[in-house]
Amino acid sequence: SSHPPLKTSGLETVVGVYGETLEIPCNNGAITADVLITKWKYDKGDGLSGDLLVKKQQNVSVSATDEYKHRVSMAANSSLLLSAARLSDQRTFTCMVVTDADITEFPVNVVIYSKCFFCFLFFFQLGECVAHNANPPANITWLKNNKILVADGKGISIQASVHVDPVTGLSNTSSILEYSAEKEDTDAQFTCSTQPISDAKLVSSPVSFTITYSTENIVLQVITQDPLTEGDNVTLKCVADGNPAPTSFNFHLKGEVVKVENENTYTITNVSRDTSGEYKCSLIDNPAMEASNDLTVNYLDINLSPSGKIVKSAGEALPLTLQIESSGDSKVSWTKDNIKLDKEPQFTALTYSDSGFYECEVTVGALSRKASFELGVEGAPVIKQLIKQRAENGQHKVLICEAEGSPKPAVSWNINGTLLDESPFINGKIRHKITVVPTANLSVSCTVSNEFGKDTKVIDVSPRKYHVVIKPSPLSVFCFF
Repeated sequence: SSHPPLKTSGLETVVGVYGETLEIPCNNGAITADVLITKWKYDKGDGLSGDLLVKKQQNVSVSATDEYKHRVSMAANSSLLLSAARLSDQRTFTCMVVTDADITEFPVNVVIYSKCFFCFLFFFQLGECVAHNANPPANITWLKNNKILVADGKGISIQASVHVDPVTGLSNTSSILEYSAEKEDTDAQFTCSTQPISDAKLVSSPVSFTITYSTENIVLQVITQDPLTEGDNVTLKCVADGNPAPTSFNFHLKGEVVKVENENTYTITNVSRDTSGEYKCSLIDNPAMEASNDLTVNYLDINLSPSGKIVKSAGEALPLTLQIESSGDSKVSWTKDNIKLDKEPQFTALTYSDSGFYECEVTVGALSRKASFELGVEGAPVIKQLIKQRAENGQHKVLICEAEGSPKPAVSWNINGTLLDESPFINGKIRHKITVVPTANLSVSCTVSNEFGKDTKVIDVSPRKYHVVIKPSPLSVFCFF
């Protein structure tokens, strides 16, 4: 059978620190799911190569028999992990990836530097730029991300030399850039350019390099809707720097440790108030590098007593209890018949005006709960006052009977009169008004009654009194009353 075609990608450079574990990425970590075999090898020189590791169907076997036998392993993303980096490791390592369609090789050049430089700062010869057969000699300029680099005697050193051919008189100019690289320089584009007198400026192809460095910072993020309430899902996300950045983590879930590979998230479903607490994540190969975050599940439970429809007698006390269980400070508001109250109602001695529909609303942040009860106050009616007034025309007497009671009391009089007005029955109060024309002194009674009892009051009513005054003037009679 025919073999898949062999493809080779461009050479990348990875920088490691002497004595530390170096991670050499395979195709920058971009490994697809259809990979059948992943193999790592290295250049031994003189055209020879040495095998290191082979991964088949998630099983990794070490094939190295030399100094690398106990120093190599493979990360979950197929990167080569090389422990205790040495200066002799400065060579080319190649990752070979086999799929059904292709065999692709990804060579990586490794440079090892001493830790004596501060904070992952490495000093090395980045490159040499040569301009051939120029007259006059070419002026070579180095650029990083299209910005000119100038030698400063510290992190940037540029050494230029010119060699003139004695036969042709043409010159070859060489410029060597030594650059003190920081981790922020990963993927920076370095180029060199020449500016001859007559020709247009010539610019080299850009070159970039990769700096590997260990994780320095790790953060645990809590991703959820706001507010997080019971029944919701919450995702914990562990974010770490480093190059390449770690892809597998331990999540510490309130006494339980869950290992997550090739992912930096863990989702907790259907959370409850018991889910609240401190959570952590850490690196699998360095548990001391960890981050933590607090998770709060918001909840609000209320219990109002009494509830539903309540009927009480006038004068009784009605205890009111509102129990609140919540994840934070709560605010309580009350309404009676949809009208806001200034404070929680108190019922030490119920009156008819206490009847109505009461509702409380409790809020904790964005959470809200409501509870209500309908209160009816009943009792035998009582006449509060029975008064008499003279009508505006002076011909009648107006009698007014005001009473309280519930259910609505019936009002009756012991004489016939004309009903002028009956007020609406509100808060257990009723007002009954009649007019009468008494012809003699009367004792008029008003009686109010309902199913719980009755009450009667009496008022004396006199007829109109006439006064006759006769003046001396003949035929002149004036009547007064």
